[in-house]
Amino acid sequence: MKAFLLSLGLIFIAELGDKTQLVALTLATRFNARVVLAGIFTATLLVHVISVALGEFVGVLIPTAWTHFLAGLAFIGFGLWTLRGDSLDDERDNAHRIASPFLLVVVTFFLAEFGDKTMLSTVTLATTYSIIPVWLGSTLGMVLSDGLAIWIGQAMGSRLPERVIRLGAAFIFFVFGLFSTFQGGLNLSPPVWGLGVAILAILVFIFFRKPVQKGN
Repeated sequence: MKAFLLSLGLIFIAELGDKTQLVALTLATRFNARVVLAGIFTATLLVHVISVALGEFVGVLIPTAWTHFLAGLAFIGFGLWTLRGDSLDDERDNAHRIASPFLLVVVTFFLAEFGDKTMLSTVTLATTYSIIPVWLGSTLGMVLSDGLAIWIGQAMGSRLPERVIRLGAAFIFFVFGLFSTFQGGLNLSPPVWGLGVAILAILVFIFFRKPVQKGN
């Protein structure tokens, strides 16, 4: 039950302000909300089956202390990713290539989620907890979060306040990430902590480096 509730909560938070939530809001202005939710549910089930399988495989190979430590670093990375924000451009391009509303939503969400932070969050959770509760909890968490976006979008007729949502979601990721990192790091040597700091520094550079200006 703990794994289910934790997965549900974290994936719900991870999806807040994510590009796929914004895609859900956008598609709901064009298609029936039930069709959009059905497509999201189908695509999420498929993506998260892959996610928990990867997480189980990694969890078997890596010792528990390392799993907690790396999972914590991953969640801090997801927090940085959340702060940076996402782009909808690629998902919009995919949406124009499919005629059926249901298939459009399924394909769009599958492609958008594959490699996204919510998928990687599910992989991370599955390295520590039982895969079935993680699969079900993460799927439900994502559907609820996207359903909330659709409902608010239809009720208010405007975009969610992305900046506020991103800050709140990032904060939750940082708290959970720091807790998990310290939990695992207590049983690891100081050089490992140095490695962790170096990894975080690299993530900060990757996510927040300024784009190179091409010709003036």
